[in-house]
Amino acid sequence: MGIMETKEALRVAEEADLDLVEVSPDARPPVCKIMDFGKYKYEQSKRIKESRKKQHVTQLKEIRFKTPKISDHDLEYRADQARGFLKQGNKVKVVVRYRGREMAHIELGQQKLDLMAALLEDAGTIEQRPRVEGRSMSMVLMPK
Repeated sequence: MGIMETKEALRVAEEADLDLVEVSPDARPPVCKIMDFGKYKYEQSKRIKESRKKQHVTQLKEIRFKTPKISDHDLEYRADQARGFLKQGNKVKVVVRYRGREMAHIELGQQKLDLMAALLEDAGTIEQRPRVEGRSMSMVLMPK
């Protein structure tokens, strides 16, 4: 309708039995629309709800080895589980727990984590390199 006085715009809105809604208050002059405000708020909430449905919240899934002496078959099984998590778009934290004197051989856990990263090379990349935290060693993988 072009540039007009606020009072005149309000009068036109009342004649049409609608509301005068300020769309862009920062613009000079401010931009307003004549519309049904209740319907506008309803459609806006529907758009927000629809966009939330399409979003995927990334979770951190954890896969634990009780010992660095895990067998190759068990390691492959856990790698398949991790691959599924990565394909869903989740991050995976792989943890090796050390018990007793196993702390003297930290390199065994390092080797298992490196093997796990090699098995999952097609599905994810390393976000956090293996590092020791107390009596465990962990690494984080993120989806490609």
